[in-house]
Amino acid sequence: MSKLAVTMNQPRIPVDPLAEMIATLDLTEAAHTREDIFIGPSQWMPHGRVFGGQVLAQSLVAANRTVEGTRLPHSLHGYFLRPGDINLPITFSVDRLRDGRSFSTRRVQAYQKGEPIFSMIASFQDDDPGLTHQDSLPTGIPEPESLRSAAELMGDNPHPVAQYWAKARPFDMRHVPSAIYFRVEGEPVAHQAVWIKALGTLPKDQSLHTAALAYASDYSILESIFRRHSISWSHQGLKSASLDHAMWFHRPAKVDEWMLYVQESPSAQGGRGLALGKIFSRSGELLATVAQEGMVRVPEVS
Repeated sequence: MSKLAVTMNQPRIPVDPLAEMIATLDLTEAAHTREDIFIGPSQWMPHGRVFGGQVLAQSLVAANRTVEGTRLPHSLHGYFLRPGDINLPITFSVDRLRDGRSFSTRRVQAYQKGEPIFSMIASFQDDDPGLTHQDSLPTGIPEPESLRSAAELMGDNPHPVAQYWAKARPFDMRHVPSAIYFRVEGEPVAHQAVWIKALGTLPKDQSLHTAALAYASDYSILESIFRRHSISWSHQGLKSASLDHAMWFHRPAKVDEWMLYVQESPSAQGGRGLALGKIFSRSGELLATVAQEGMVRVPEVS
């Protein structure tokens, strides 16, 4: 197993990664203000920058806190503006843009040290009847139980990133056809699938499951770009970062059950790549659709 090429912070492995994620999403409302201001902690990451899925999910929770009734998010569109510092809390400011008969719209700005690190608009909707159709679950996908987990793939690798992959993430992720942590096996294709499931049971709160799905949607989404060019996460000099993230929630998700995240990349150019994803339940329901553009730079083509 090859070594990762970069020096990272020493790992801080939570005793219960899922419980830590849930606690991270339990924002505190700022006192002594009439504005919709919330504060949340940052989770440890080996490279010292806040995980994009974390600030994305926290922003969705902050917006949801200001929506009356039972309206749930149906879409979000966000931009990652600056790297977040894992050593600092994050402040979330929510603007109530509109509350209509069926829809509510919110804008969220996430701040550290007085500067915005993430900006998002999210829309919420009542449960309404309407036309129904969906794409089908791909066929020929191995069952998740037949695939190796990240912990099994990492073995005893002591590197902080390997330890994070193996022990610190709140989701079990199993790649089809294989993971690209240290090498890319097979043909250089721009598509893959990943089985994902929370490492435990979440409370029966749909808004929490939806936020957790947003959290997990930032995992592995750029890997279809890497796979197309036979680039692993440990590729010498690789630099990548999420630039923007869009997500549409189609049906209620239970993130403590297996879901299939089907991913593809239609284009990469100019140091950026676009990745698209569909998240299905194991029974075949299309739960969500994801689109993300990321910065992807490798020394040999820069």
